[in-house]
Amino acid sequence: MDVTFEVWALTVAGLCVLIGLDFFIGRKPHDVSFKEAGIWSGVWVALATAFGIGLLAVSGAGPAGEFFAGYVTEKSLSVDNLFVFVLIMSKFAVPSQYQQRVLSVGVLVALVLRAVFILLGAALISTFSWIFYIFGAFLIWTGWKLLQDARTGHDVEEYEESKLLKAAERRFGVADRYHGTKLWIRENGRRVMTPMLVVMLAIGSTDLLFALDSIPAIYGLTEEPYIVFTANAFALMGLRQLYFLIGGLLKRLVHLAYGLAIILGFIGVKLVLHALHESGVGVPEIGIPFSLGFIVLVLAVTTFTSLRATRRGTPADGTR
Repeated sequence: MDVTFEVWALTVAGLCVLIGLDFFIGRKPHDVSFKEAGIWSGVWVALATAFGIGLLAVSGAGPAGEFFAGYVTEKSLSVDNLFVFVLIMSKFAVPSQYQQRVLSVGVLVALVLRAVFILLGAALISTFSWIFYIFGAFLIWTGWKLLQDARTGHDVEEYEESKLLKAAERRFGVADRYHGTKLWIRENGRRVMTPMLVVMLAIGSTDLLFALDSIPAIYGLTEEPYIVFTANAFALMGLRQLYFLIGGLLKRLVHLAYGLAIILGFIGVKLVLHALHESGVGVPEIGIPFSLGFIVLVLAVTTFTSLRATRRGTPADGTR
């Protein structure tokens, strides 16, 4: 794709408008109903679909297929992220009416940080073609580790704050209670953080760690930074509504980790094959239509088997 500066500027401006609209709608703290979450989740999916159709009309089936494959992959990985978000909300006892504000700001921070990761990944790919071997091996290892954790049940059961976050709390101090949506207050003559700011930083920094596997994964489906960025943006911007929509369903997705492990391993193999092909080795490459179909099939099967297993009351290994 030959993406001009003007197209980049218009895209970023359009996304900023959508983010601003999302903030405006959720400006007043309130408990998000299932209906509200469902409607806005549908809106974000519709916007992503419209963008993909626009790519199809302007740039053809190749870029559109890469966008949809990347979007579905990032969306499925973001669902797994929601498990940790639930733990963070519980750890910091976030009042229900403030949770959407926390997620909105946390996702915005994550989007900015991911943009940096995407630019870094693009620079590495354009400079070092062998980086695909590193990305591929990392994804295969990540998939294997995720599979082993799911089989043994050694999954995250409690959120642990990072050393950086603990250092910030020690440096600035933290108020002992929430003060509405305020991020800083004065307490005993000293300016301190509120728990609201701490949990926002926790959400944003945690998502940055998730980017370590999601960014290489999407670069395994497309080398176009524009598609990588837009797929990530649309997947992340609908994350807040998705949190409230499927919050009660998360415990039933007992096979999701298996599905994500298979997808990460598959993309890792795809990257290695691509790297070998670029090195002149006569190996077949996996096309985008097959990749998209495979990812959707794996997610559909793991969702079906998860719901079936929990309906029967026989949780599989890896239940969270």
